[in-house]
Amino acid sequence: MTSHAALDAGTTRQMAGFTATHFGWSLDAHVATITLNRPERKNPLTFESYAELRDCFRALRYATDVRAVVLVGAGGNFCSGGDVHEIIGPLVDLPSPDLLRFTRMTGDLVLAMRACPQPIIAAVDGVCAGAGAILAMSSDLRYGTTRSKVAFLFNRVGLAGCDMGACAILPRIIGQGRASELLYTGRVLGGEEGERWGFFNRLLDGETLLHEAQAMAKSLAEGPAFANGITKTMLHQEWTMGIEQAIEAEAQAQALCMLTEDFKTAYHAFAARQTPVFQGR
Repeated sequence: MTSHAALDAGTTRQMAGFTATHFGWSLDAHVATITLNRPERKNPLTFESYAELRDCFRALRYATDVRAVVLVGAGGNFCSGGDVHEIIGPLVDLPSPDLLRFTRMTGDLVLAMRACPQPIIAAVDGVCAGAGAILAMSSDLRYGTTRSKVAFLFNRVGLAGCDMGACAILPRIIGQGRASELLYTGRVLGGEEGERWGFFNRLLDGETLLHEAQAMAKSLAEGPAFANGITKTMLHQEWTMGIEQAIEAEAQAQALCMLTEDFKTAYHAFAARQTPVFQGR
């Protein structure tokens, strides 16, 4: 496949040398693992970590060496939401223009997660509250444990449940009525109930959670990366389409995928009774 150096410079990047200041980052076999790593406080977010996560997921949109992402928390918890002392306290005293800048920034993190082509797997153990619940919700797959405690607790701090896309995304995962209950009450959704409701794809042991999430990510990374990115894009875009629009959009998307080397590879491997080795292009 031919390439153009100037085009590549403006539309691709390598994440192998990426370093993060406010969360953990590792990259192995095309799988990136992002670790929220303030375990002494159950991994809360700060102004800085919000912004750095947003910028990281924006960069992943152009990354050619990352094909799947695992999002996990350190120390047996996922994320306790916005840090009470470093975010919630300062917000009380900010004027409305600054508050809007903050809420738009947090929303931009969700937009960046949905816009990056890589499937994101959230490995959720323990506390997953507030903005932490939003991060899990915004991922493509969610693995939990029986210890998982998911809470969209915005109303408990005097705020609306319509935070960072919750009213748009959560009903599409678990249904309107169940989402309404969680957003109105802020109650905890346990792991077993969360699996029954469809919030969690699977429940795993806490000791094997990260390993299983990374194994799934590796399996996805070994698949046709370009086609997987198209699937993610269409899953997101078709929320606002009618069935006729969706079918036409999928026809165009699938025709594009039929031009890829991975499609040809799959055919030749099938004909030779071999397992295809996808290159993501």
